[in-house]
Amino acid sequence: MSAADTPKNGGSPVLTTRELAAVDGVLQDVKEANKSSPDITVTPSVDVGTPPAAFGAGGPMLKQFDQSNATTRSMLSQASTPRSVVGIGGKGAKPDYSEAKIVLAMVGLPARGKSYLSNKLMRYLKWLEYDVKVFNVGQLRRSRARQKAQQSGKREDHTASYFSHDNVEATRLRDQLANDSLEMLIQWLKEGGNVGIHDATNSTKARRQKIVERVSREKGIVVIFLESVCDDPAIIAANVALKVSSGDPDYKDMSREEAKRDFERRIREYEAVYETITEPHLSYLRIKNVGSQVTLCHIHGYLQSRIAFYLMNLHLKPRSIFFSRHGESQYNVEGKIGGDSPLSERGMRYARALPALITDNIGDAPLTVWTSTLQRTIQTAQYLPYTKLTWKSLDELDAGVCDGMTYEEIEQAYPEDFANRDEDKFNYRYRGGESYRDVVVRLEPVIMELERQENILIIGHQAILRCLYAYFHDLPQADLPYIKIPLHTVIKLTPKAYGCDEERYTLPIGAVDTHRPKPKAPPPPIPPSHTGREYYANDA
Repeated sequence: MSAADTPKNGGSPVLTTRELAAVDGVLQDVKEANKSSPDITVTPSVDVGTPPAAFGAGGPMLKQFDQSNATTRSMLSQASTPRSVVGIGGKGAKPDYSEAKIVLAMVGLPARGKSYLSNKLMRYLKWLEYDVKVFNVGQLRRSRARQKAQQSGKREDHTASYFSHDNVEATRLRDQLANDSLEMLIQWLKEGGNVGIHDATNSTKARRQKIVERVSREKGIVVIFLESVCDDPAIIAANVALKVSSGDPDYKDMSREEAKRDFERRIREYEAVYETITEPHLSYLRIKNVGSQVTLCHIHGYLQSRIAFYLMNLHLKPRSIFFSRHGESQYNVEGKIGGDSPLSERGMRYARALPALITDNIGDAPLTVWTSTLQRTIQTAQYLPYTKLTWKSLDELDAGVCDGMTYEEIEQAYPEDFANRDEDKFNYRYRGGESYRDVVVRLEPVIMELERQENILIIGHQAILRCLYAYFHDLPQADLPYIKIPLHTVIKLTPKAYGCDEERYTLPIGAVDTHRPKPKAPPPPIPPSHTGREYYANDA
């Protein structure tokens, strides 16, 4: 990543030789996919809620991670089908991840953010086209209890006493649920999945050893543990409050205060037997207070390192992420794609009106504005009274030989290719240009930095914002190229524990409609604001 492509908030911290040596192992894994690497132990200590400095904006890991995307881009190009001799481009193939098979077993007390981490990781890896699924033991427990209640008319008692180690029968039932969930996960991996996340407490050495022994019987499948440790009273209290106020069926007939007392008793039952990971032979990551401290041990290979790098960048600070396309450009008015045209007169009006809308929403809170290197985004940001940073990675999808053409001109000159792109827009790559899949790969360092930062406004382009929007809302790739991101509209996303709230603000300044719906198909709906937790398994 070039200097112009690296956002900087003040001077970057100088790393000591020891710190550089600590992160070197992860870098080697990222740069040398699937090659053996030394065991890694990284324990950077920074302020609570702030990811390690080595991974910050302008830090060496972010720069080298961005450069490592060249490996993935090369894989994408090699996997692509040959381009037509006559035409504008070809269809890119999905990377072959069939050899990647990981059981990621969560470890931690209740209300320590295990489900938050597992769902964030699932969304990130799915965005990168890995096949990922979370197998939550609590959901399986509730689903089976509901089935029994429907059949017998009797409701099982899942209050704190059910989770006591002294309750022999309940302990046997909970062990069976954990085993069944693991078996379902392994079978799913054998059927083609890449990463199965075993979302359970897995709180004792004996339980973890059972997982290791079971996975070791499967050829080509490895297990790593992800322990979530939290000793921040504010985070624990927030997690407890979320648990008892979000409709958990375990507390269906209890008042909020009763539910809170019972859940706190449940935590104490787990604390009585909890053993943090100290087993020297295990592959594991330990995350303390969601990013304040990270420990890695026996982490090998490209995918495992990618998982570790992502988790190191997470934090829980409240924030908002704003998306806005540039104001209407001259090329928009003329119906042309690509290029580096200036804003139209209406686009300039939008640029002048944008500061009031943003400041009304964010008040006095700090905000950083990110733009691409193209003049239409820079012009749109010019009146905003905030720090502005440019990213080359945020430039619009490269239309290659079709840059500066209208869709009508493309259809007339290349009718067959035009139809093929409409058939599979996510995978179609312009000759000399990019596909949406290529853009997703290019944007991975942007996602990493977005997860690190607090309030950000991205003034970008239609294809770029579609890809970022799909990440935060966990949308399927087939829908991604058809997400409606209109001009002169600000989209406000507020990340929550289990989703993302959304608000849209459209300024009363006219603009052309550049959206092209998918042929013969209704447009994908805007996802509803949903931040609730799922309490039942789909395949119990």
